[in-house]
Amino acid sequence: MTEFKRKRVVVTGIGAITPIGNTPEQYWEGLASGRNGIDKITLFDASNHDCRIAGEVKDFDPHDYMDRKEAKRMARFAQLGVSASKQALADAQLVINDLNAEQVGIMLGSGIGGIKVMEEQQSIYLNRGPDRCSPFMVPMMIANMAAGLTAIHVGAKGPNSCPVTACAAGSNAIGDAFRIIQDGYAQAMICGGCEAAITPLSIAGFAAARTLSTRNHDPKKASRPFDKDRDGFVMGEGAGILILEELEHALSRGAKIYAEMIGYGMTCDAYHMTSPVPGGIGAARAIELALKDGGITAEQVTYINAHGTSTPVNDPTETAAMKKALGEHAYKIAISSTKSMTGHLLGGSGGIEGVATVLAIANHRIPPTINLDNPDPECDLDYVANESRAQDIEVALSNSFGFGGHNVTLAFKKYV
Repeated sequence: MTEFKRKRVVVTGIGAITPIGNTPEQYWEGLASGRNGIDKITLFDASNHDCRIAGEVKDFDPHDYMDRKEAKRMARFAQLGVSASKQALADAQLVINDLNAEQVGIMLGSGIGGIKVMEEQQSIYLNRGPDRCSPFMVPMMIANMAAGLTAIHVGAKGPNSCPVTACAAGSNAIGDAFRIIQDGYAQAMICGGCEAAITPLSIAGFAAARTLSTRNHDPKKASRPFDKDRDGFVMGEGAGILILEELEHALSRGAKIYAEMIGYGMTCDAYHMTSPVPGGIGAARAIELALKDGGITAEQVTYINAHGTSTPVNDPTETAAMKKALGEHAYKIAISSTKSMTGHLLGGSGGIEGVATVLAIANHRIPPTINLDNPDPECDLDYVANESRAQDIEVALSNSFGFGGHNVTLAFKKYV
């Protein structure tokens, strides 16, 4: 019996719309320079909320990517996902036509979906009655619609799905897309995450769960992963997209290659709705599985883009997980949380952080963890504090963990 050989997978395109830049180039410049995208909320009147700060996308115009009628019938999270996907396809110079449409798929994760649409339509229902609700309410609201609408806009007829695994959704989407190409079910996948949950109800809900920072007087210092003075995460919004492609297909069309994707680890804590298992055991297993999947050792890892939420529980737990999975080598790895600059995009975070990890490899530079002024003694690894660092990166990991105990680690390496 012939042994099945999995296909190699490379990154050939990138799209990013974030609180620190609305193109991949702007996003990378923001990461490398330590730009802070967090400020007071302007998307709604947050004056009566405990948390009044967020990482909003600035100056985004969906009409740059679609006509007004299409944009009007699309929730903001889907506008962001479709737009970033179009950026990534253009960057990859991948043209979808009748000959290849069935070989190009989409995996686009979102944790919350169109919550703003739900809030607005609930208000209409209560104040004007059920017959005044929009017929587009449901298709605008459901989380899979970013993936579905992207397919409609670009003509991709291959595998299409939407992981909804809370803050791990974007990374699950990239990992699942990786598997689909590895196993020969598609030649290319548009994958990542998108989110637009800076809304009154969403902010109120996360604040009630005591997960959000209330450093309203000093927004720029509010997201401070691994710092002793952190008091919660800051919500962000945006979209991050990778074009993953089977290596031989990419080479045959002369595509540029940013990096190779080599591993995907996924586990569940099976412990608590919102808190990680003590000691980060589940997260450590995800890291170990990604290494095993990629055929690499801990000693080969140069950089980790940490989940690094800036919450009291996550940061020391993730630190413990990295130590458990990587042993003494954990102290030699450069680690950073780009959430310090963008805030936490929930289901979109794995998308923009996957982009950040790939760009770090391509640009030989590690983004910083800004606002790391007073390190937590429990967080004693190298978190590349406050300034980016020039460094050649052989292998990089990206961690994402979500409510429900979802743990995901993605592994990338320099393409040679």
